[in-house]
Amino acid sequence: MEILSARKDFWEDQDKARILLQKKTKLSSSLEQWKKFQSQIQDIENLLTLALEEEDEQVLDDLSTEIEGLSANVRLEELKMMLSSEQDPMNAIMSIHAGAGGTEAQDWVEMLLRMYLRWAEKREFRTSIIDYLPGDEAGVKSVSFTVEGEYAYGYTKAEIGIHRLVRISPFDAGGRRHTSFASVFVYPEVDDEIKIDINEDDLRIDTFRSGGKGGQHVNKTDSAVRITHLPTGIVVQCQNERSQHKNKAMAMKYLKSRLYERELQQKNEKLDEENKQKKDIAWGSQIRSYVLHPYKMVKDHRTNLEMGNAQKVLDGEIDDFLQAYLMLGNDAQTNG
Repeated sequence: MEILSARKDFWEDQDKARILLQKKTKLSSSLEQWKKFQSQIQDIENLLTLALEEEDEQVLDDLSTEIEGLSANVRLEELKMMLSSEQDPMNAIMSIHAGAGGTEAQDWVEMLLRMYLRWAEKREFRTSIIDYLPGDEAGVKSVSFTVEGEYAYGYTKAEIGIHRLVRISPFDAGGRRHTSFASVFVYPEVDDEIKIDINEDDLRIDTFRSGGKGGQHVNKTDSAVRITHLPTGIVVQCQNERSQHKNKAMAMKYLKSRLYERELQQKNEKLDEENKQKKDIAWGSQIRSYVLHPYKMVKDHRTNLEMGNAQKVLDGEIDDFLQAYLMLGNDAQTNG
């Protein structure tokens, strides 16, 4: 027993040391970045003075472009400073599920998927589809995908909740207005440094023939894998890879992430934002509304931020909403 206790203390000390090292690295990196910003500002001020004295319009135009780039980089660094939890730097696993609205809702899931993939591409994040269940007539019933990049989970956790779409239905011959709902869940992807013990006897592993996107091969073999964790009832599946072995490995990683998030929630004395937002996928529980008719506007109901260019948002320009949400959480922590 003493040996087991000593081992436990050793690993706890290792975890504490790892967390401290991560914080030190983050602070050092942030400090260096702000020093670079200060140096850039000084250079711009010097060049601006010279350009104004010589009335050099070309240099002034160049400086204007440089200032825009600097402002964007400062904004990104400010966002990173708001991401202070241990899980924020991790990669993310996102899931989108259709809610009330039938084919409309399934089409809405596909629109959200496109929005997030375009947002990730602009940030140079890597994405990979884990599971894809196509709609009966159009769109997607549910989809899960990974987002890999610096602070991927920290950013995407702002999207957890119900998303509501109001538009003239392209599937309604009468041209009537429809309201659709979809839920977004985000989990931190567990890496090898985080130990999640899973008893093989607690798992039920089923294989099935892949469907949806993926080519002819996936429809000929039982390569897709579904894993059920019996004690918790959590079910995950992966069908994107061509081999059953790879699908099982990805599904296990997904399961570990789900179990890790569940464990984090159980440690909290109060329900966190994620739990509060996991409501029925229907009226009255949305975090954001996307209205395309009779006017165009996207409104976040948590921050009250509104944007009139709805198409721009649907094309992946969601950073304003992410920043507003993170600032809201940061203010709450500061005042609380």
